[in-house]
Amino acid sequence: MTTLPVAPVSSDSATFTHDLAVAIKLAREAGAIVRTFYQVSPNIRWKDPTEPVTEADRASNAYLVKQLSQAFPQDGILAEESKDDLSRLDKRRVWIIDPLDGTLEFISRNGEFCIMVGLVLDHKPVAGVVYQPIDDVLYGAARGAGAFVEEFGERYPLRVSRETNPKRLRLLVSRSHRALLVDPIVARVAARHVRSVGSVGLKIGLIAQRKADWYVHPNPGTKEWDTCAPEIILQEAGGTMTDCWNRPLAYNQPDVVRRFGLLASNSAAHAQVAGAVAEVLDEAGVEPDFGFP
Repeated sequence: MTTLPVAPVSSDSATFTHDLAVAIKLAREAGAIVRTFYQVSPNIRWKDPTEPVTEADRASNAYLVKQLSQAFPQDGILAEESKDDLSRLDKRRVWIIDPLDGTLEFISRNGEFCIMVGLVLDHKPVAGVVYQPIDDVLYGAARGAGAFVEEFGERYPLRVSRETNPKRLRLLVSRSHRALLVDPIVARVAARHVRSVGSVGLKIGLIAQRKADWYVHPNPGTKEWDTCAPEIILQEAGGTMTDCWNRPLAYNQPDVVRRFGLLASNSAAHAQVAGAVAEVLDEAGVEPDFGFP
């Protein structure tokens, strides 16, 4: 069993780097747990008609919550597969955990899933790790320390593209939760390069690696644990993540649902694509004050 030192509450970048190191260690260990379930037929339950949960989700969740609680007993925790008693709302620092982002992809065994662990301070992400355990690819970032990817035994810094030409912008969309409004958005921007990918974390990793330029999810389905770790990675790589009306995201809220969708980009093209997305939503009668139905 992992034994980790107890860390004090702090807001300096050195502490965030320490927080990230702990999160990386635990994400890799949770990834090893998930791999043990990957080659066997999953035992699936359904939280609702579109949200499955497997033994791998639950085992990863239990491990991460236990270890983070021991390492950071003063911090709050919000984890997808744990009951939320809202005690986190009294905390400045809150760990936000998605123990298996891309459960449908895990079930289909296409590899497009990951473990995501993020830390927020005063409602903003300050450290995060996204770990894809099958290919052993890990993205990480801490506020003020930059973003990086670890693969093939090496660590490389991440920086988004500067592409703004609409004809060359590479768009990512959800593989398993593709919203109906995606197609009108694709038509509005005349997107020539559209790729479907599973986990939110992996899509953000592709943008940070300059393998894509933007991602849109005009749908209320994502939660805080889907965006926390990816957002700090994207920010530290020079990118931007907002809702579909180009408004900043907040964390450690009573309602964890992203009711106003999700838009992420390389920053250089963000205003351009946000304008196009807002036009499509306006024409579809979607109200920015009420979110998606």
